Amino acid sequence: MDTRWKPNVTVAAIIERDGKFLLVEEHTPDGLRLNNPAGHLDPGETLVQGCAREVLEETTHRFTPTALLGVYLSRVQHASTLQDTTYVRFAFCGKLGQALAGRALDEGIVRTLWMSLDELHASSARHRSPLVLRCAQDYLAGQRFPLSLIHTDADVTGLGNLLS
Repeated sequence: MDTRWKPNVTVAAIIERDGKFLLVEEHTPDGLRLNNPAGHLDPGETLVQGCAREVLEETTHRFTPTALLGVYLSRVQHASTLQDTTYVRFAFCGKLGQALAGRALDEGIVRTLWMSLDELHASSARHRSPLVLRCAQDYLAGQRFPLSLIHTDADVTGLGNLLS
């Protein structure tokens, strides 16, 4: 019997301020790693909603995506678990809001930190994915696509049944 290949859909926020990028340091199967605020898309949410949720969970900050930075395909092979996973990452840039007082970082997130492009290059061995650096480079190159490029059918969010 054939098994259909299904990549994991993730969303990520590329947040820059004063020449530095907001990252999270997190526990992973391969140890402590650096990543953009990112995570898996949850059922019933749009890509934009998922990105805003992930930033809030991982940084305690509100985030409003304003542009799609790019769509990335990557493969991660974990030596420690023999897991082989392909990801489709939708990366967004936007406006970082205030931190919500009293909100804790998501489980597994150790801290947030700001890093320059030079610091990102120097720490690349600790990146959770090569997309951490690639997305920062694309951001600095001015790559942006309008959010109108993305369409979410109303049935995804459960509004389709209400509209019919």
